[in-house]
Amino acid sequence: MYLLWVIIVGGLIGWLSGNLIGRDVPGGVLGNVIAGFIGSWLGSELLGPRGPVVGGFHIVPAIIGSIVTLLIFFALARGGAFRRR
Repeated sequence: MYLLWVIIVGGLIGWLSGNLIGRDVPGGVLGNVIAGFIGSWLGSELLGPRGPVVGGFHIVPAIIGSIVTLLIFFALARGGAFRRR
């Protein structure tokens, strides 16, 4: 049950981050979950454990880290193989 809760919270973090920067996360629900997990790790490394904890995620660093992760992804995707023609 805990794993399901972690996946849901990770997906919500990824979804919220995508909405805050105004871009859809590629990959749908799975992309949101991955962005939430990577963003949570990056945010915790950069900012440390701050703010409330929900589902094992420190919410404030997780959202900020997820935003940074998505911005890096979109910057790389714009100039790389993911470019639309």
